[in-house]
Amino acid sequence: MGGISAAQVPGVHGRRAVRSELGEAFAAGRTRLGLVSLLLLLAALGWWWTADRMAGMDLGPGTDLGTLGWFVGVWVVMMAAMMVPSVSPTVALYAQMTRQRGLLRPLLFGTGYLFVWGLAGVLAYGVYEWGRSLFGTDLRWNTGGRWLAGVVLLVAALYEFTPLKDVCLQKCRTPVGFLLGAWRDGRRGALTMGTRHAVWCVGCCWALMGALFALGVMSVTWMAFVAALITLEKMLPWRRVATWGTATVLVVLAVMVLAAPHSVPAFVVPGGGHSAHGMNAMH
Repeated sequence: MGGISAAQVPGVHGRRAVRSELGEAFAAGRTRLGLVSLLLLLAALGWWWTADRMAGMDLGPGTDLGTLGWFVGVWVVMMAAMMVPSVSPTVALYAQMTRQRGLLRPLLFGTGYLFVWGLAGVLAYGVYEWGRSLFGTDLRWNTGGRWLAGVVLLVAALYEFTPLKDVCLQKCRTPVGFLLGAWRDGRRGALTMGTRHAVWCVGCCWALMGALFALGVMSVTWMAFVAALITLEKMLPWRRVATWGTATVLVVLAVMVLAAPHSVPAFVVPGGGHSAHGMNAMH
């Protein structure tokens, strides 16, 4: 009498277990929300810094990229600004799956991710400068430059329907599947998984980055435009709507750049004298 019966004990323990699980769930949710907020803040700072550094530098297609070191530095910040919003759910999910407190491993994941995009920037710089040195005046806007820009946009549109794009986009849209299939423990594992995820993202988005060069790689407006397309493709529930919509927009832009470039909003026709900074190879 006056004590707790044996039948009541499991109920007490059960309620305690439920409260413990709820507490852990709420703590994990707060950590995930805090991490996503931090990543979005870093992306916002990246946009602010990029806009400041690129002020007055947009001369349309063919804008001089400056030195390799300067370009890669700007490129990495650009990628942080453009890609972090769409990759932040994957990083947050990774942080939750590690069951480790602190931000070190998620930040290592992000570091590996940006490292691969930095390498992609080096490759893009090499191809860009090689083309300028090889073809020279043949790529002036009124000769071959306009056609090159239009073709790059059309290629980006066609790539939306290729099997490689389909496979890479699927990896980007299903972070759980990627994380389970590529899981590696420890800090080195975080770096490795970040680089692997970035490889899939490069495979998914390289043509859209090419479209950015065709529209004006030093334009914050076109950066935001391409970043929006990437984010919609990765996060919109209707996958086919996203890919078909992206392809349609790119085709329309290609036609307008070829037929009536001055009518394209925010597009700087090379040689128009819109900026006092930088150099342009397509005037």
